[in-house]
Amino acid sequence: MSDSVRNPDNNSRLTPTDSPCVAVCSTLYDDICRGCGRTAMEVANWVFLSEEEKRAVWVRIKAQGYPRRKS
Repeated sequence: MSDSVRNPDNNSRLTPTDSPCVAVCSTLYDDICRGCGRTAMEVANWVFLSEEEKRAVWVRIKAQGYPRRKS
């Protein structure tokens, strides 16, 4: 698997350390953020996750159609 994923906003590559946050947080009210697709625990602990854990989150959220930005 590649060490980066495609950024849908500008076609650049993102490394797993890049946060998928799109500043549309809903984790106060939802179990899964409507903007980035992460759980509240993943959002809160992002800086503490290993590269492998971050990569796994990116793979899951991309497969689910996240991150989402309003167009």
